[in-house]
Amino acid sequence: MELELRHLRTVRAIADTGSLTKAAAALGLAQPALSAQLRRIEKALGGSLFERDHTGARATPLGELVLERARVVLPAVSELQAEAVRFANATGALDRFRLGGTHGPLLGGLVDRIAAAHPVAPVSTYTAWSVDEIASMVIDGRLDFALIGACGESPPPLAERLTWEVVGVDPVFVMLPEGHELAGEGELELASLADESWANVPGDGCFEECFATACARAGFAPVSVFETDTASVVHLVQVGRAIGLCRATFPPTPGLVTRPLAGAPLSWRHLVGWHPRSPAASAAAVTVTGATRAAYAEAVSRSPSYARWLTSHPRFGTVA
Repeated sequence: MELELRHLRTVRAIADTGSLTKAAAALGLAQPALSAQLRRIEKALGGSLFERDHTGARATPLGELVLERARVVLPAVSELQAEAVRFANATGALDRFRLGGTHGPLLGGLVDRIAAAHPVAPVSTYTAWSVDEIASMVIDGRLDFALIGACGESPPPLAERLTWEVVGVDPVFVMLPEGHELAGEGELELASLADESWANVPGDGCFEECFATACARAGFAPVSVFETDTASVVHLVQVGRAIGLCRATFPPTPGLVTRPLAGAPLSWRHLVGWHPRSPAASAAAVTVTGATRAAYAEAVSRSPSYARWLTSHPRFGTVA
């Protein structure tokens, strides 16, 4: 029997889980089938890879040697596959702009600026709630640029494989219906909203946990949180069913007002990213980053109250 990549994955799974039972579950195999496969691997390599007893499985010296090689070979093969996919999807020179983004306020402004600056280059967009999905599509070469948001100081997805630039940092504001008793306040204490229901858009980052933590520090747990699309969040706020969470650049909207939270307990970073070895990593990366910063500055300018707020909160706003 010749050793194959799947055999190395089997050995690594047994070592990582510490038992054949857990490894079989992780690999989607029946334990007898995994045991038989391990025997064949050990026969091909000339010795036992694991010592097994009622406490689990521990690598033998031969097993440690195989694991050391597997931890080098398996990531290398995965990277080779990703590079091949990216190469197959690449066009060489960047003569088109494939932009991916979450449902934030900047994608429309970026498309407008790219289309104006490169009138003969096709511009396409793809949107998703998942920043991980967007980042993976950049890795695979199916998108050239990603425009996403990240909560607080949390790292962007695949930070070790993609280049990310922060273009702006916003506090998280709250949306209130115009008739709300606190709508006339210039700034709100989070604790003053303890009895409210909340509405927010979905995502796969840490914002939900950060919001819950901020509420706990303010002395309460949210009554309820409606997780839905942006239009539904706006509607729930307008009819008084909830108050919403939004980036400070959220545009003025009839029927509601946005207000900052005292101390800015929650923040949101706007990032643009690309693969460092793709055509997008050329001068076009500077072009897109600059266009994104301009789109962010325009979004800030559409909210005079936020622009005024920024004058006394210099750690927020455009990041050069």
